Amino acid sequence: MTIPRNVLRFEVLLYLSLLIDTLSAAFIARPSARVDRAAAASADTFVVMVFIFFLLLVWLAARQRKNWARWALVVALALSVLSLLGSLNSGLTPAFVIDFFSTGLAGAGLYFSFSDDAEDWFE
Repeated sequence: MTIPRNVLRFEVLLYLSLLIDTLSAAFIARPSARVDRAAAASADTFVVMVFIFFLLLVWLAARQRKNWARWALVVALALSVLSLLGSLNSGLTPAFVIDFFSTGLAGAGLYFSFSDDAEDWFE
């Protein structure tokens, strides 16, 4: 069976959002004087595990037709929006703009997953 066009759009936009999040996480400034190497390595490991988890969710939704994975991504998007609203107090920093763009891509991708030909794709 051929994957519907809106499911492909969903998949591409979510992968692009994850790529932007990963690149922005790689350039986060860490206070080197107060954080030891073990704590920094633990934080990096956690970020990689979360990234892999979200890659798995997108793959399960787009390629394996799992509706629960799509809904888990919706919940993650809602939490991202709440986080963005909380960080709005600090102003328009470059990190905020990147996160806003990434969240917008994820929102657009999830919109496509609930529209037209994509609705019949998920079990």
